[in-house]
Amino acid sequence: MGRRRNRPTDPKDPRLWPTRAGLALFWLIGQLPWDWLLAAGRGLGRLGWYLARARRRVTLVNLKLCFPELSEQERTALARRVMTSTGEALLEMAGAFHNRRIDLGQRLSVSGLEHLEAARARGQGVLLLGMHFNSIDVGSRLLGKFFRFSVVYRPNDNPLLDKLITEGRGTWVNHSVDRNDLRQTVRLLRQGEVVWYAPDQDYGTRHAVYVPFFGVPAATITATSRIAKMGKAAVIPCAHYRLPGGRYQIEFGAPLEDFPSGDDEADTARINRTVEHYVRKHPEQYLWVHKRFKHQPPGQPNPYR
Repeated sequence: MGRRRNRPTDPKDPRLWPTRAGLALFWLIGQLPWDWLLAAGRGLGRLGWYLARARRRVTLVNLKLCFPELSEQERTALARRVMTSTGEALLEMAGAFHNRRIDLGQRLSVSGLEHLEAARARGQGVLLLGMHFNSIDVGSRLLGKFFRFSVVYRPNDNPLLDKLITEGRGTWVNHSVDRNDLRQTVRLLRQGEVVWYAPDQDYGTRHAVYVPFFGVPAATITATSRIAKMGKAAVIPCAHYRLPGGRYQIEFGAPLEDFPSGDDEADTARINRTVEHYVRKHPEQYLWVHKRFKHQPPGQPNPYR
């Protein structure tokens, strides 16, 4: 806790000068032509396989838990593709935030948009069930082609990085809402807004239940049900994928029927099944570098140790 309290919060703090230098380089990278950007990202991801050993190990553990039907050789090959895709995402973010010259809409295909338009025509707020695919920031920019929306996120501890993210998304995002600010999220939904919300990470055990994700107990927050009920919102799955040739796809699913059901655990398990359905389409693009199973039921070991 002491280390967290000592983190710099003032953007002018000299300890953040390396971050400033990195962000300047990030801006320059963002000016590259899009296909060059992705090619460089793939190179970065392949290099990361050898240098980012901790994240490589987390990825391999996750894939072993979630895809036991694969051989070790197949999981290793998938893990390599995950790291390559993650490298693409890092440089893709630079372009999404800093390169306004390129029209990414020409590279986009969309399915299921009618589900969202129908809810909006009724004047109903929409809770987009987001998922942590690693094209998350270019996905946000592409969503902005159709409507402005708000996002629920965890503010970054580094004030310069937090500013980068909020300002980078600011062109197409109405509000960046702290994930602890439930009231603001509900208020926006009741006003008929679209709010992107992703409950598919391990946020700890508070307000969470252990429900299966790829058959493995995963601590998953139950807030989705409460937000949907209090906001009187339609819950619509939203996945975004990177396709070959630097193209993208956004897929909106049908609104979840009879949601919330009144049973938080059943609703949360349903959320995980929904996320799993979309992840299986392009598993190499999911954020497997995150310790999704860090918290386990009492008596169960931490798989990352």
